[in-house]
Amino acid sequence: MTDQAKKQHHNILFAVLGFVAVVAIVAIIGFFIFDRDREVIQGQVEVKEYRVSSKVPGRILELRVEEGDFVKAGDTLAILDAPEVRAKMMQAQGAEQGATALEDMARHGARKEQVQGAYQLWQQAKAGLEIAEKSYKRVQRLYDEGVMSEQKRDEAFAQYQALQAQEQAAQSQYEMAKNGAREEEKRAAQAQVNRAKGAVEEVNAYINETVLIAQKDGEVSSIYPMVGELVGTGSPVMTIAVKGDLWGTFNVREDQLNGMKIGTEFTAFIPAFKKDIKMKVYYMKDQGSYAVWKATKTTGQYDLKTFEVRARPVEQMEGLLPGMSLIIK
Repeated sequence: MTDQAKKQHHNILFAVLGFVAVVAIVAIIGFFIFDRDREVIQGQVEVKEYRVSSKVPGRILELRVEEGDFVKAGDTLAILDAPEVRAKMMQAQGAEQGATALEDMARHGARKEQVQGAYQLWQQAKAGLEIAEKSYKRVQRLYDEGVMSEQKRDEAFAQYQALQAQEQAAQSQYEMAKNGAREEEKRAAQAQVNRAKGAVEEVNAYINETVLIAQKDGEVSSIYPMVGELVGTGSPVMTIAVKGDLWGTFNVREDQLNGMKIGTEFTAFIPAFKKDIKMKVYYMKDQGSYAVWKATKTTGQYDLKTFEVRARPVEQMEGLLPGMSLIIK
């Protein structure tokens, strides 16, 4: 082989090797570029919250906590001033006292003087009845002897019967005064007392609502009104975050689910800590047509919908806060 042929052969070999090297370099660069640009799913840490509010309108008299404070169940959070509720309490207590007085009167019956007076009238009627009975017997005896006329005998008998009825009526009045009101009247009076007591308890419940109490342990995340401001019925005064109930929320396109279902465990990256955390799916739901979706019909395929996926940490991580990002690659 001539020198010229050898040189040409070497040039072709170098060209082939150079082409192969260029292809390899482009492949390596492409691999790293595509690896860096691969899609990620970003979510964030959420926390369970409950709002503290009152059943009664009032003015914020005192705030016992500040945003960021940790509170325990039963701690006093705020105090409201509600003068209208105090006025209703006075009305309810007055009604209770009046109903109690009426119930006492029905239960204890008439006064001693009234009972004594009814007894005296009964005794007077008894005395009159005894005299009328003796007179009637005497007239009857004379009538039997033929001395007294039948008319006189009938008049004496009628007088005896009238005084007998009068004595029975006087005895009934005495028994009524001694026994007091009827059983139905006593029950009615007792019902009025119970009704008045119920009104007092209702107002007491409203008064208790002027002192806002923490229902669960947590952190005060937001306080809405300032001291001196008015709040309406049911208006939230503050929000408490329950730190023990954290989860992550992700919006996942259906082609990225990769068989994910309730109970699936996966690893998420926390940029704030630069650490991975293992999470377990407990909730999945289609976000509907209004949510973000990707159209693929231009290629003759289908539309991709988005699902809301919620997952809880398998193990608690110290320092994990609501709003922190979670990354799934």
